[in-house]
Amino acid sequence: MKNRLTSCAAIACAMGFGSSLENSGFAQTAMPAAAPEPASAAAAAITLNAPGMNGPLSFPTNPSSVDVGPLGKWYADAAVSGIGYAESNAGPGDRSATFDLSNGQVFINKVDGVFQFYAQAGAYSLPVIGAPYAPNDTSHALNNYFGAVPQAYLKLVPSSNFSILAGKLPTLIGAEATFSFENFDIERGLLWNEEPAVSRGVQVTYVSGTLTFNVSLNDGFYSNHYNWVSGSIAWAPNAINILTFVGGGNFSHTNTTQFATPQAQDNSSIYNLIYTYSSAPWTITPYLQFQEVPKDLRAGILKSAEAYSGALLVSYAINANWSIGARAEFIDTNGSSRNGAPNLLYGPGSKAWTLTLTPTYQYNRFFARAEASLVAASNIAPNAGFGSAGSLPGNEKTQFRGLLETGILF
Repeated sequence: MKNRLTSCAAIACAMGFGSSLENSGFAQTAMPAAAPEPASAAAAAITLNAPGMNGPLSFPTNPSSVDVGPLGKWYADAAVSGIGYAESNAGPGDRSATFDLSNGQVFINKVDGVFQFYAQAGAYSLPVIGAPYAPNDTSHALNNYFGAVPQAYLKLVPSSNFSILAGKLPTLIGAEATFSFENFDIERGLLWNEEPAVSRGVQVTYVSGTLTFNVSLNDGFYSNHYNWVSGSIAWAPNAINILTFVGGGNFSHTNTTQFATPQAQDNSSIYNLIYTYSSAPWTITPYLQFQEVPKDLRAGILKSAEAYSGALLVSYAINANWSIGARAEFIDTNGSSRNGAPNLLYGPGSKAWTLTLTPTYQYNRFFARAEASLVAASNIAPNAGFGSAGSLPGNEKTQFRGLLETGILF
């Protein structure tokens, strides 16, 4: 598990103008504040490479910029936010309630010319529904996940329909991005927690009409072994609908085991079918996910296992300031601890479903949102559920969380 991006691309991404299927979230576009007069005085629209914004939050339409002479114009954004939560059935080492910094990050883009780049630096936490917050909080996330520069890459753009990225890349897999401000909800979902989030590697993007193709050679679940290949095909027939197929997996064995690199998942293959409908005031993204972990005696996996899952992500804009995000998920794994199958959830053969509701308010740079989430598991292994049993996880099958997040995007 990610324990430790991406929704389908927005039209700007699918047509090759923004991030490549962040990779997968919506590109940030800075548009003129008002209809210009005369036309020659118009400020050109700016599409930033990243971060990928699925919504409903957005950065200011005119990002700060500095002209660095022969190195071109660089654009800068930042996100600063805090989080508070309370939960039922807290596990060992977790808190029933706490406050934390969820984002303290700066984003720098160069988006013109043949040579472009993106760099993201700072502190972050990664709350995940149904997973303890303690290993994901700001004080641990920099060590447990991707360091103080979680994403950064160079981008070579020799033509308008072809590009090459190299560095620490957002994954092509899944329909939720990594950081809280990028998504409909504060917490990431159960499906996100089965996917790679950031991988080191190279990605090639090619756009042909309504189709966008991506292929990447990378290190999967941040293993530092470059034995994963992932790819996606996105079809955007119009400005409202996008259908994306995504697949990825390793082609050789990896022995690495660390917080961001669960061994079973890093030796797996994973596939998505993602559809996005985006027409104000609705954004609706249903997606299906299949994951297979093959038998691998070298990794101690005596029996293969699969995870079948699906999610529905919805955002509804009430007006210019208020919106409501919602998520529903299910995940069903097979296998048994008796035959040596790997644990992909709450023990081999476990199942779970989740519900999340997140009203959001944004006024200019300021935002605030609340969240209520529920996860319910079944077929859990002993001491693999919620709550505590001494120094071990407990056997409770449900967990409720209430969260608040507020901050500034500038």
